[in-house]
Amino acid sequence: MYNSRGSEAVEVDIAVEGGFRGRACAPSGASVGAAEAVSLPQGGAAEAIRLLREGAGRIEGADAGDVEAVHSALRSLDGTPNWSTVGGSVAYAVSVAAAEAGAGAQGVGLYESLGGADGARFPYPLGNVLGGGAHAGAGTPDIQEVLVCPVGAASVDGAVAANVAVHAELGRVLRERDTGFTGGRSDEGGWAPRIGNEEALEAAARACERLGHTLGREVALGVDFASSTQWDAARGAYVYGRSGDVRTPGEQADFAASLIEKYRLVYAEDAVHEDAFEEMAGLTARFPGTLVTGDDLTATSAKRARRAAQSRSCSGAILKVNQAGTLRDALAFAREASRAGIALVTSHRSGESVDSHISHIAVATRSAMLKTGVLGGERVAKLNELLRMSGQGIIQGMADLGALR
Repeated sequence: MYNSRGSEAVEVDIAVEGGFRGRACAPSGASVGAAEAVSLPQGGAAEAIRLLREGAGRIEGADAGDVEAVHSALRSLDGTPNWSTVGGSVAYAVSVAAAEAGAGAQGVGLYESLGGADGARFPYPLGNVLGGGAHAGAGTPDIQEVLVCPVGAASVDGAVAANVAVHAELGRVLRERDTGFTGGRSDEGGWAPRIGNEEALEAAARACERLGHTLGREVALGVDFASSTQWDAARGAYVYGRSGDVRTPGEQADFAASLIEKYRLVYAEDAVHEDAFEEMAGLTARFPGTLVTGDDLTATSAKRARRAAQSRSCSGAILKVNQAGTLRDALAFAREASRAGIALVTSHRSGESVDSHISHIAVATRSAMLKTGVLGGERVAKLNELLRMSGQGIIQGMADLGALR
C-alpha cells in the first residue's frame, strides 16, 4: 500500500469469529521525534510484512476487543522499546484493525468499544491552512503549520464549515498577494506559498478577518513550530534555513511568545525542541489561555507525559498512535496526560491513509481537538467521520475548551 505522500505503507486486515473484519493502514510522519516508535524496520514495508506473516501464529487467537491482549501478542514478535524489529507500522496496523474488528463483533462503534460512550463530546477540528518546514518545499515558511480552530462553533457541522471557509479565503488572500501563486499545497493540504514566517500568520489573520471573524471569538489561529527540525545541538541554537535567522534558546522562546501575543494564538505546538522541558514550562506558565502543546516533547509516551506533568511543561499533548506503536500504549499515554490535566489533541500524520480511526480515538480519549487537514481525501475522511457520528445523535456537543475560549 501507499500513503498520501506516495511512500510505502503497511495495511492489515483482521478477521474475527462471526465474520467481522477490521482494516487499518499505518500512517507515517515527515518530522519525526527521536523518542517515537520506528515506523519500519530495515528492509522497509516488505520486510515488515514478511515478519508479520512469519509471526502471525502468535497473534491468532488473541481477543481482538482486548487492547492489552493484542498488545501482548505483538510484544511476542518485538520486545524492543521502539518497535525496531517489526516496525511501529505493524504494531499500529494490527492493534487498530483488531480494535475495529472487535468493536464490530460487539455491535458498537470503535469509540464506544474504547470506553468513549459515556459523556463523550466532539473534538474541535484543528485544521492546517498553510504549510512549511518539513511538510512543504523551498520558499515556504520555516514554521511547519499555520492552523485554524473554530473555537466559537457549537456543532461539528459549523466547525468543519468554518475551517473550510478560512482555507478558501486564505487561498484568495495569497493569490492577491502573489499573482504567480499556483495554488500549491503542503503534505497536509495547507497552502504552500513563497512567504515568510510572520507574513504567513498575517495572511491567515487577514483571511479570518475578511470572513467577519474576530480572532479568538469565532475562530482562532495556531502554530506548529516543529522546533526540533531547526534545533542544532552542536551550535546550541535554532537555525532557520529559509529565513536565515539563528536564535539562542532564550530568543526562540521569545519569538514564540511574540507570535502567541500578536496573533492571540489558541494553540502553540513544539515551540522549542523536544527535550526543552524547562523552556516549554515557561511558555505554559506565561500563556494559560493558549494550549501550549507537546508533540516531539511528549511523543505519545506515558513516561514522557509524566515528566512533562512533573515540570508543568505543557497544557496540551499530541496523541499519535503510531508514535507509541500500539493502541494500548497510546491509550495509556492518554490516561497519564488526562490525570495530569493535560488536554489531548489527537493527530493525523503528514503521510496518511483514508482511514478514519483517529476520529473515534479522539472521541474515546475526550480529546479537546482533532488535528487534521482541511482539504484532501485522506484529511476529509476524518472530518466526514465526525459528521457521520454527529448525525447519529449519540454524541452531543463540543469539547470543553475552558480558558481557551
